[in-house]
Amino acid sequence: MQYLTFDVSDNTEGVTTLDAMASTPAAQHPAVLAEVQQVLDWARRRFPHGHGPIDDGMDWDHDLQVTVEAGDWHTVTLTLSASPRFAADFLKAFGHPDD
Repeated sequence: MQYLTFDVSDNTEGVTTLDAMASTPAAQHPAVLAEVQQVLDWARRRFPHGHGPIDDGMDWDHDLQVTVEAGDWHTVTLTLSASPRFAADFLKAFGHPDD
């Protein structure tokens, strides 16, 4: 990952939140979206039947926000909510931010 770096946080209910944000000029925006797609493709392959609300027993859910700011800067925010097993596999695949 060149643009996305994930921050990891856990709550008391066993849900891990993986947040990433990238703000780039328009020319780099496609590369950021390619990284987002890489993450989502991995999640869909690894947990093909696990996408949906964590409260309903699913393994992962996501929220993707894209905004265009002044000066034609593009900000992409990707938030993944994850079960403990999804989070562990994700951190093995993409690394932990403390590494």
